[in-house]
Amino acid sequence: MPLVESPQWRRKATDFFSSSSFKLKQAGQSAGDNIADVAGKVGSVVKSRWAIFQDARQRPPPPGDTVQERFISAAANTGVILRKSISETKEKVAVGKVKVEEAAKKTADKSKTILNNIERWQKGVASTDVFGVPIEATVQREQSGKAVPLILVKCADYLVISGLSNENLFRSEGDRKVLQQLVSLYNEDSGASLPDGVSPIDVAALVKCYLASIPEPLTTFALYDELRDARVSIDDLKNILKKLPNVNYMTLEFVTALLLRVSRKSALNKMDSRTLAVEFTPLIMWQQGDSGTDMRNHLRFTLKPPPKIVDTTSNTTTWDLLDEDDVDASSQIPLDDASPPDYSAIEVIQCLIEHHNPIFTDANETVWR
Repeated sequence: MPLVESPQWRRKATDFFSSSSFKLKQAGQSAGDNIADVAGKVGSVVKSRWAIFQDARQRPPPPGDTVQERFISAAANTGVILRKSISETKEKVAVGKVKVEEAAKKTADKSKTILNNIERWQKGVASTDVFGVPIEATVQREQSGKAVPLILVKCADYLVISGLSNENLFRSEGDRKVLQQLVSLYNEDSGASLPDGVSPIDVAALVKCYLASIPEPLTTFALYDELRDARVSIDDLKNILKKLPNVNYMTLEFVTALLLRVSRKSALNKMDSRTLAVEFTPLIMWQQGDSGTDMRNHLRFTLKPPPKIVDTTSNTTTWDLLDEDDVDASSQIPLDDASPPDYSAIEVIQCLIEHHNPIFTDANETVWR
């Protein structure tokens, strides 16, 4: 005959297993998804203990034993298992937290480039800067009726009129201080005229600095492999370039038209199409994920203002100097162990220069008087 426990012990039994369930639920909420397996196991244990207790009620107790004593024993064992499981859950949560933080860091690193591009685009639309801003944003803001940034138009017009014969044009570095002044000038007014007396060498260097500053090459990341595979095939290059956004296409046509004019004066300026392609390929065509060729890094360094003068009489330590955000530890001189030149890409740009007119037949070809 089933034993009958008192209402008091029935209430205690119900309260115990209810509180155990609540503690398990709390642990699950604090742990997140990683608790699923542990919670299932602990739930099964609690459920089985309750079944044992119910079964005990149906059997006659041994001499000296009572339902209350069996319940106390079952409850004590279940409590130990529950506490152990919650402790294991917390350990799993700690390990899971570290893994989540590592994954979050990787995700943040991967998205950094995207966020920077978004910020640059917003900066281009909202400010007057042209350096470091996508060319689409610059052309859209200028509303000049041209699909080419005005800074390139101003520089090209100046060089065609007075600078194509200068020796080593586009290879000489130019005066860093003058370049910084010109960058400031065009960041304030992209339609400004070049100052009187400026050197063609500095104007040519400014063109390179501008191309080095834009976040994505004129040829775009998407077409990098297709262009490299096409190499010197005029028909293939012509068809691939039609996939470019209009601003990229027209700007690439404009720049290579200028380089064609320069190459025709190579007897004087020592800059034939191959030499120009070597100089401009790292600025016109590079693949996504490329942290920056020596030339691009060097030109970007040129645009930066001079580093702060360190007060050696202060208490600043060497470690403090290393923490300065705006101190650039890179060298102006390209490293000797740099990556080898991308010869396939150089062939592409050389072909665009030498065969400019047949490749860009669909554009309103740039013509200087």
